[in-house]
Amino acid sequence: MSNSDQRLTGVILAGGQGSRMGGMDKGLQEFRGKSLVAWARERILPQIDELLINANRNIAAYGALGHRVITDSSPDHLGPLAGLRSALAAAAHERIIAVPCDTPHLPLDLAMRLRRAAELEAADVAVAVTGMQVHPVFLYCHRDTLAELDAYLAGGGRKMETWLANLRVAKVHFDDQPEAFVNLNSIEDLRHAES
Repeated sequence: MSNSDQRLTGVILAGGQGSRMGGMDKGLQEFRGKSLVAWARERILPQIDELLINANRNIAAYGALGHRVITDSSPDHLGPLAGLRSALAAAAHERIIAVPCDTPHLPLDLAMRLRRAAELEAADVAVAVTGMQVHPVFLYCHRDTLAELDAYLAGGGRKMETWLANLRVAKVHFDDQPEAFVNLNSIEDLRHAES
């Protein structure tokens, strides 16, 4: 990506409370010899120009991966939108791609396909879809969406799907690789995936 105005910031969203992981920090859980966040980093890094990690605890452990760690601006655990908001405010580049920390097989062509769809459809955001399932946390957007997101959060909004309902959304089908979006949300998911 040589053209500076086309540069892309990626953010791995690892700021959740890990409620389905028994309160453990999901991104730091080990899967096949590496932390989940390390798997996500490995998959997304070749696709982007800058990587941010959104985390709200164990900052040093995330920082050891060698990228800037950003926290939510609110202490109220507002979910993935809060992490996206922090990334939009902190990113060095105007275009952002967000991915969750718990999908170790995320597509290696994710950024290219989401960006292309957003540009072709003149959309505010692009999200991944498999079958009938929308994966809104796999999201590409422009910094221009920050004001809209701030207004949504200030009004008490929390759900990614509801925020997206107010925007022009390009839905990008990844039916060729549905396994890439399997998320490891719980200890049981991790054990099952390891076996």
